[in-house]
Amino acid sequence: MGRRGSPTAWDWRFYEEKLRQKKFDLDEQEVKPYFSLEKVQEGVFNVVKELFGLTFTPRPELPTYHPEAKAYEVKEADGSHVGILYMDFHPRPSKRGGAWMTSYRPQSMENGERKAPVISIVCNFSKPTGDTPALLTFDEVTTFFHEFGHALHGLLSNVQYRSLAGTSVPRDFVELPSQILENWATEPSILKTYAVHYETGEAIPDALIEKLQNSGTFGQGFATTEYLAASLLDLDYHTITEPIQQDAKAFEAEAVRKMGLIDEIIPRYRSSYFQHIFSGGYSAGYYSYIWSGVLDTDAFQAFKETELFNPEKAKAFRTEILERGGTRDPMEMYVNFRGAEPTIEALLAKRGLNQLSLR
Repeated sequence: MGRRGSPTAWDWRFYEEKLRQKKFDLDEQEVKPYFSLEKVQEGVFNVVKELFGLTFTPRPELPTYHPEAKAYEVKEADGSHVGILYMDFHPRPSKRGGAWMTSYRPQSMENGERKAPVISIVCNFSKPTGDTPALLTFDEVTTFFHEFGHALHGLLSNVQYRSLAGTSVPRDFVELPSQILENWATEPSILKTYAVHYETGEAIPDALIEKLQNSGTFGQGFATTEYLAASLLDLDYHTITEPIQQDAKAFEAEAVRKMGLIDEIIPRYRSSYFQHIFSGGYSAGYYSYIWSGVLDTDAFQAFKETELFNPEKAKAFRTEILERGGTRDPMEMYVNFRGAEPTIEALLAKRGLNQLSLR
């Protein structure tokens, strides 16, 4: 604690999870039995089928780079070929951690013929043990949907050149296709179709869904502020026009002062270990995560305002965004889909930060 027992920024990390559990009585072990990997995969497949008419057929005869990687042929509703999708779910020696999507062969056109993409998503979900199937945390469920959104961006690409295919878009736009799919994962009506207890077959109860939703807005004031502070710090470094005359610590302190940041909240990353500032493609672009959040929540609102599987909205999202790759300005693509530029209201509501939620 700070002076005289007042809270400081580092105290939050210590108490956050305990506060979450106490406030919402949410136990991860209570949640996981409802999220077997097999059923979550079915849920992803069904959502994508309802939205875009795609089907996923196992192709065990196709070569894979590892026995645990599974190959699927992706087809349109009429049975025509879209591409090949590999999925590799579990950790093993020499496999790096995390989750990601990659393209073995990006889509392109050759002599007027569409060259179908070969896409892969890789995760590190716990393996089955004994008679218990692989069970996911709720965060891992949304990760699966997230990476599948990236996969769709690659699979549905329909451009001339592979250098502009799929996810070859500006960094602050690439997360829209992935993050929007997470919204279907958390909708109560969708949850009940795939969140089924692996032993009893019982659908996830409403009380547990309510806990998950309520806990989703917990701590968002802190999380959003620390993130925005880091984003502004990143931009401060990359918008200076003269050499820095002080050390990084002093530069950061001045940047924080200009933000008006309170002592109880610090930037998510301090300058000495803020890797995004210097490498990884996020230099002057750390803000892109929250901008993608604005885009995905506003885009999903187009479905919420009509119906979750509105065929016209799904077709527009596919043709104006997923198929276009990096061939047009992102805002032009978004407006063609949505009919207007995005607003922040849907993001604020999702995070529990709008005025109505603060009353």
